[in-house]
Amino acid sequence: MIELLSSKSGITKFQILIEVAAHQPNVRQKEIAEKIGVTPQAVSEYIKELVAEGLVSSEGRVRYRITKQGVEWVLENAAEMKRYARFVMSDIISHVSTWTAITEEDMNADQEVYLTMRNGLLYVSTQNITNATGTTISAALKGEDVGVTDLMGLIDLENASITVCKIPRVERGGSKNVDLERLENLVRSKSYIATIGVESLIALRRVGREPHVMFGAKESVIEAAFHGLSSLVLAIDEEVPGILSRLESENLEYELVDLSLH
Repeated sequence: MIELLSSKSGITKFQILIEVAAHQPNVRQKEIAEKIGVTPQAVSEYIKELVAEGLVSSEGRVRYRITKQGVEWVLENAAEMKRYARFVMSDIISHVSTWTAITEEDMNADQEVYLTMRNGLLYVSTQNITNATGTTISAALKGEDVGVTDLMGLIDLENASITVCKIPRVERGGSKNVDLERLENLVRSKSYIATIGVESLIALRRVGREPHVMFGAKESVIEAAFHGLSSLVLAIDEEVPGILSRLESENLEYELVDLSLH
């Protein structure tokens, strides 16, 4: 265990230093408190300690800057956490975790296999076609599910693209006011389709398609992207800002298209 994670105060100081660096010199202690889950009084006391330790300099009330020593402390601890995370992922979790995959051929137990991701699903075969390897935990026939452990290497994922289409509410014409030709072209370009709102569902049906998901669409699209699936999201206009905000919170890139005819 790295030293920083051995105490709550160490973690909190690290978080506060990050916030000071991000917002200096005008540091709002109340906002920091809300962000990291402590009281404003606690933030005030921690900042006093950081000033005393030379990690933060004070330029007057609510004006603070991270010092050179503070930056070095943050970088040192960040690097140590990165090494620790790498150790956990590569030396611990990959060996105790069991991933479920679909067999592309008959498998024996304890057989070394190669892993690929296609259409959001994990497949294994004995063909040396990827850098990701693992070991089966049981025998399985072609097309069955099998557990794979001792994962090594990286599983290649396709870069997922997300297109969010704005569909007018029924008061503005609903599905009758949708550019169906453009929608049809977009539908052909994506492997995963989500709809939010009845207007969106009917617009999709007008081009002869059904959605893969209607409820929980935001989270479903994010999960699909993490599995390498490109998505098309049809959403009534009032829902669009919330979807974009959620995608941005996950650092996912997207394209916004307004499908209204006028």
